[in-house]
Amino acid sequence: MLKKIKIFAALLIVLVIVFFGLRGCSKDEVGDVSLGMFTTKDIKIEKLNDPVVSGVTCHISNIVADLDFSDPSDSSISCRQTGEITPAMLTQIDKSKGGELVFKKSKSILFKSLKIKRIFDPSTQTLIYIAFSTKELNGSFKHSMSTVPLWGTKAYNTPVTETK
Repeated sequence: MLKKIKIFAALLIVLVIVFFGLRGCSKDEVGDVSLGMFTTKDIKIEKLNDPVVSGVTCHISNIVADLDFSDPSDSSISCRQTGEITPAMLTQIDKSKGGELVFKKSKSILFKSLKIKRIFDPSTQTLIYIAFSTKELNGSFKHSMSTVPLWGTKAYNTPVTETK
């Protein structure tokens, strides 16, 4: 019986190590900043290519706590034009005021996630990307925003009709 418990414990330890090891592996991860030697929290930096407006790349930084069931809600986003943005791309996006979800990542086992929405501002011809946590923390929903103006792109001169 003791031998079975030891084998089970060893298997459990291996599974935990593999889980946390693979959790940090992402093809989109471009940076990993340690917050110190005596903490299990790191700042992970990931790139996100907009799936519709492929000329936009966002970099998202957020804290990952490897030994916790929930990661902190703080995040930051910065988006830039990294390629061509065409009128055809703009015709495919949701132009409502609520915008369109372009990215979602679970941050805990209990319903908290990091989401990124794209919103189009027709009056300034700007794409707005907002990153936010879906769980309230200390009376506030954490969020961060970045904009990508269409000025100088082929999409800028396209007549835009606002959807209500």
